[in-house]
Amino acid sequence: MQLLKILKKIKSKFAYYDPSVKVFVSKTKLLKNLKEYQKKYPGLLFAPVLKSNAYGHGLVPVAEILDKEEIAFLVLDSLHEAMILRNNGIKSEILIIGCTQPDNILKCKLSKISFTITGLEQLEEIACRASKRTKIHLKIDTGMHRQGILPEQIDKSIEILKANNSLILEGVCSHFADADNPNDNFSRSQIRLWEKSVQIFRENFKTLKYFHIANTAGIFYSKQTYGNVARLGIGLYGINSSFVKELNLKPVLQIQSIISSVKKIKAGKQVGYNNAYRLERDSIIATVPVGYFEGVDRRLSNCGYFKIGETFCPIVGRVSMNITSIDITSVPNTKLGDKVIIISDDANDKNSAENIAKTAQTIVYEILIHISQELRRIII
Repeated sequence: MQLLKILKKIKSKFAYYDPSVKVFVSKTKLLKNLKEYQKKYPGLLFAPVLKSNAYGHGLVPVAEILDKEEIAFLVLDSLHEAMILRNNGIKSEILIIGCTQPDNILKCKLSKISFTITGLEQLEEIACRASKRTKIHLKIDTGMHRQGILPEQIDKSIEILKANNSLILEGVCSHFADADNPNDNFSRSQIRLWEKSVQIFRENFKTLKYFHIANTAGIFYSKQTYGNVARLGIGLYGINSSFVKELNLKPVLQIQSIISSVKKIKAGKQVGYNNAYRLERDSIIATVPVGYFEGVDRRLSNCGYFKIGETFCPIVGRVSMNITSIDITSVPNTKLGDKVIIISDDANDKNSAENIAKTAQTIVYEILIHISQELRRIII
């Protein structure tokens, strides 16, 4: 622990410059979102999902916020992510939900780590070779047909587990395929299959600790399942993916940059690569030092917005690798160094993550996880 403090102190010595692009993550809003779910569903334990750099919010900073909270465990995608957290002093239990190679599971020396077993073949290989205590969660395919043992393979999996004392079945899990769809027929068919499967495992493993099928959108169904844990992903970060809008969630992330140049350009002139935008009037055009490398989706070219004060300024021309041009004619007093909001933490703004996704005709997950890991996450 002392070494970690020394390393952080050394790191802070090199953080002397003021970056042109800043990613702010609100600790207050993150914890408020978690508590919104805990209050609404008091019978559930929550497992925050921090895979993919905590949905773009910063793996280590978000883990540091949650490390002492009342949670079941942290959900990661890979052993690599787990190593990063342990190397940064995170003590929480971890479930790796992605597919981990059997060799890596068997060689793992990290403490308080559980692995998701995503298929019968993987289970068989690990069972044949395991010689030390290894905690696992067995995934059941209830209809998504992506990962998990099939219902007809349950008996075989139980036989394998009972024959190996090194494998500790800590949990069983599954995943909703269509929980954000108001037509819940398919989700209910998954629930029926899930309940039957859970009952079989409960009868065979009395010490089974965790049962989880619900993602953020599927938490709505929690009272209708045998689950005692919900994997809280996008909702933790203030995005309500459920068709039931019953929680007061607040987006956690905001990206800010600055004006790096201002020019007055005559009508009829072009802006940016491929002359993709022609000015219809005399305009004031500003550049902002942020582009698709930093996470501005290129599909926002000529149709997205950045925000200056209370004014939404349209993106003009192609989004470049590290530069985006905006029309600031409506805010003519804007000058070099003025603040620009790239992604707003107000869900109603044109440049909120959700509205950016709609403009780019994609999903909000993609917008968030494409925020460059090179950008420093600043906890506020």
